[in-house]
Amino acid sequence: MLLECLAILIGSVGIVYSLKYLKNSFRSKKLIWMLPGPKKDPLLGHLKEFLLCDDATLFRKLRKWAREFYPVYNLCPSMLVIAGNISGAEDFELVASTTKNIGKGPIYTVFDRWLGNGLLTSTGEHWQTRRKILTPAFHFKILQQFVTIFNKETNNLVEVLRKECNKPETNIMPFITQFTLYSINETSMGVKLRSDNEEDKSYCSAVHKIGHLMYQRVIKPWLYFHIPYYYMIPSGIEERSLIKHLHNFTNKVIKERSQNFKKFELPEDTDFNYSQTKKMAMLDILLNAKENGLVDDEGIQNEVNTFMFEAHRAFVSGLFYMRSKGQLGVYGHDTTSMAICFTIMLLASHRDVQELILQEINQILGESNDQPTFNELQELKYLERCIKECLRIYPSVPFLSRVLEEDVVTSVGYTLPKGAIINIHIYDIHRDPKVYPDPEKFDPDRFLPENCQNRHPFAYGKLWDLSKVVISHFVSQRFAILEMKAVLCGILRNFILEPVDTPETINLVPAIVLRPEGGVIRKAFADSMGTFFLFCPKEPHPMPRQ
Repeated sequence: MLLECLAILIGSVGIVYSLKYLKNSFRSKKLIWMLPGPKKDPLLGHLKEFLLCDDATLFRKLRKWAREFYPVYNLCPSMLVIAGNISGAEDFELVASTTKNIGKGPIYTVFDRWLGNGLLTSTGEHWQTRRKILTPAFHFKILQQFVTIFNKETNNLVEVLRKECNKPETNIMPFITQFTLYSINETSMGVKLRSDNEEDKSYCSAVHKIGHLMYQRVIKPWLYFHIPYYYMIPSGIEERSLIKHLHNFTNKVIKERSQNFKKFELPEDTDFNYSQTKKMAMLDILLNAKENGLVDDEGIQNEVNTFMFEAHRAFVSGLFYMRSKGQLGVYGHDTTSMAICFTIMLLASHRDVQELILQEINQILGESNDQPTFNELQELKYLERCIKECLRIYPSVPFLSRVLEEDVVTSVGYTLPKGAIINIHIYDIHRDPKVYPDPEKFDPDRFLPENCQNRHPFAYGKLWDLSKVVISHFVSQRFAILEMKAVLCGILRNFILEPVDTPETINLVPAIVLRPEGGVIRKAFADSMGTFFLFCPKEPHPMPRQ
C-alpha cells in the first residue's frame, strides 16, 4: 500500500511538472511564432527553404531576411526548432548584457561527444571555475613567449609560399590552415607537429574532416539526435571514429606531458615575471590545476579537445561565444585561419593598403630580416585597424546561439520569452548601414579612435575589445591578433599579393565559422625580392595615421 501511494505521488509530481513544461514550451513557441519573418508552412515551417537550396543560396537568403525583417524575426528550420533571430546591435545588447542568458543553444549539442563538458559546452558554476583556471594561460606576458612560435611557423609558411610565386593562382587556405593548426598545437599543448610524421598528419587530417562533418550537422537540425546519428547515419559513424582517433591523440599528449610535470605556483599579482619561467602551454595550466584538485583527467581531456576544436578547421575559432557581461573569446585554428585568408583576399584587392602596411612595418622593424618582437607587433596600429575591418566585413563566427533564461522585450516591443532559442547574426550586425555607411567598403579608418567613440558598443566593440574583461581558456583576441600580425608581417615583407578571388566573386556559406563555398580562396603571389619599392607607385602614399 505504501509503495502504491509513493508511486502515485511520484507520478502526480511528474504529471504536474510535465504540464508546466508543456505550458511554458507552448508560450515560448507561440511568442516566437508571432515575430515577423519569411512566409512559412504551418506544419513544416521553413524546412523547405533549408532543404531545397544549396549552402550559398541559403546564406544569401539569410542575409535578405535579416535586412527585410530587421531587427528581429523568426525562423523555423525544422518541425522541432523555432528560433528568434536578431540582426540589430540594440537587441543584441538586451540579450547579451544580462548575467542570466548564458544557456547554450541546441546547436552546441553536436559537440558533446567530442568536447564533453568543456568550457564551450558547459554553463553556470562549472563554466566559471574552468574559466578561472585557464585565464592565466593567456596572460599577456605568456603571450610574449608565443611570438617565437608564431615567427617560426611564419618562416616555414613563407618558404612554402615562395614555391607558389608566379603561378597563375594558389588556393591559400590549406597553407594558412596548416600554419594556424601547427601554431595552436604548440601554444596549447606544447606539441610540435611535423608534416613528415604520419601520426601528426593523421591527426591533422582528422581535425579537418571532423570540422566538415560538424558543419554539415550544425545546419541540419534533424541530425541533432545523437543515437540515430552516431549509429545509423554514415557521416555520424565516421564522426564517431574520428572522435576516437582525436581523443587517443590528445590523451597520449596529456600522458607524456604529465610524466615529468612539476607543480608550480601562479601568483595572482601582475608583477610576476612569466618571462623567467619555462614556456607554458595551456596544458601546463590544466595539469597544475589537477595537482591542486581543481580538475580531473577527464576535465583536462575535455578542455584540451575543446581548445583544439577552436583549432578545428580553417580563422579568428574557433567559436566566438558571449557569456554574461564578459565575453568568451574562442579564437583557435579555424577562426584564425579564415580571418587570415579573408584579410589576405582584401589586401590583395587593395594594393594601396598593402603599401601603407609595408611602410609601417619598415618604419617600425627597419628593412633588416630580423623577426618582429612582441612590442614591435603591438606598435603596428594601421595593420591592426586593417585586421579589425576585415573582422567586421568577414566575422569569423557569423552568428551566436543562446537560450533565454528570462523574458526580453526588444527595442521594437516584441517579447522574446524565457526558454526561447535566440540566434544573434553578427554578420548582419556588422553590416548595419545605420552604423557603418557603405558597409561593404573596406575602410580601415573606421577603427580610428575618433570613429569608434560614438559607435554602439554591441555593433562591434563588445565583440572584439576583450582587453578589459577576464578572458576564458580559449585564445583571446589578443592571441589571435598577435598571431595574425606576425604572419601578415612575414607575408607582406616577402610577397606582393595579387587578386584572383575577390569579395565580388566569392560565395559565402552558413557555418559555425564563416567560410567561402568550396573551401577555396585563390591568390597570386609575386616575390618582392626583399625590395619594398619594387611595386610602389612613383608617389608613395603618406604613412597612415597611428
